Amino acid sequence: MRRKLIASIGVAAVLVGVAACGSNSDDKKDDAGKSSSSGPADFSGKTLNVWLMSGSNPPGWTKDITAAFQQQYAGAKLKITVQQWDGIQQKLTTALSESTPPDVLEVGNTQTPYYAATGGLKDLTSAKADIGGNDWVPSLNGSAVYNGKQFAAPWYFASRVVVYNKKIWTAAGITTPPKTQDELFSDLDKIKAKGTKDAFYLPGQDWYGFDGFLLDAGADLVKKDGDKYTANLDTPQAAEAIGLYKKINSYGTAPKDKDEATPQQSDVFAKGDVGAFLGLGWEAAGAIAKNPALKDQIGYFAFPGKTADKTASVFVGGSNLAISQGSKNPELAQDFLKLAMSDQFEGELAKEGGVVPNKASLDSNLTGNEFGTVSAAAAANGGTTPLIPAWGNVENAPNPITTLFMTGVLQGQSPSAAAKKADTEIDKRLSAQ
Repeated sequence: MRRKLIASIGVAAVLVGVAACGSNSDDKKDDAGKSSSSGPADFSGKTLNVWLMSGSNPPGWTKDITAAFQQQYAGAKLKITVQQWDGIQQKLTTALSESTPPDVLEVGNTQTPYYAATGGLKDLTSAKADIGGNDWVPSLNGSAVYNGKQFAAPWYFASRVVVYNKKIWTAAGITTPPKTQDELFSDLDKIKAKGTKDAFYLPGQDWYGFDGFLLDAGADLVKKDGDKYTANLDTPQAAEAIGLYKKINSYGTAPKDKDEATPQQSDVFAKGDVGAFLGLGWEAAGAIAKNPALKDQIGYFAFPGKTADKTASVFVGGSNLAISQGSKNPELAQDFLKLAMSDQFEGELAKEGGVVPNKASLDSNLTGNEFGTVSAAAAANGGTTPLIPAWGNVENAPNPITTLFMTGVLQGQSPSAAAKKADTEIDKRLSAQ
């Protein structure tokens, strides 16, 4: 199945194209039939529990939205709990089945259809306009819609780019970023020749980084077989993608059987002796926080394509904000979504976090943010994993694509042999209820 490409709305509109609850019968309505916030007294003693993911909520944004929420909804408290991506699907699945789930939760754009299909998310269709949905970029909103209904609000998006140490590249005689993959490998050879052990640090199980390679090779992860989907990794296109991935991994000491968080690749980069890694803006910021001397040494460029006319395809990750079906504070949760989706806080998130906002009119907030501008440009040739409910089963740990296919090939198996093993497990998960 061809995966839907996400068009990128470019910074300052230069580029074309580019990660509230439905009212139930007991929701309060105003005379116009819209959901309305209760008076401040109704919120006295209430706490809104919000789960956000590590790296998603910059400190300034978090401080400001907490203050604004608690001032606007007097008496209410906002409790933001930061979760780790590792193992989050199992944790969310459990939480959404319990009697006291988080009121608002951040859900990866690839995971949203899964949770919508299982009934864990509140239908937000009737609240879409109230929380600003009429202005969302349609392609970015695609993952928040399931069976024609709005189950989440698109929050932010980003694509992985090459984060590099300018000092190391300059010392190797490289003055401009590569425009093609051949130029990239030539540059990495020069850096290795200078004694840098990690010219490019790429862990063996960076799944979303690898998905960009799959997209660029034209590999479809699943195919339609009658009324169901089946795995489709055993193809020449997937073999091409993992071949490229294996070659880049060979330019460093990154483990072949671990992901980018084990160890955290930004911590490795922070030591100052790594030429480059494939990452996100928050990872670069994390490296600078650990080693402030890197502040003026970090640069960014989109992973180059085979030819100079366009960059390689990338996985466009992002997150949606949703309200749990079992929330004890659905009205207050909708109020939070309305605040978070406002131009003020969506714009602040883009500016501080360097992420692509959900409205084209807010792209100007990326001006001056080098990662944000490069990421938005890279996303012009981006896509997602299959937006089908069962895909959430595939990505549950241990992800067979990373453990059986990626690591398998990096440790010496043929692409076809490793793909067959992964496809067998993926088929089991795609058919699981």
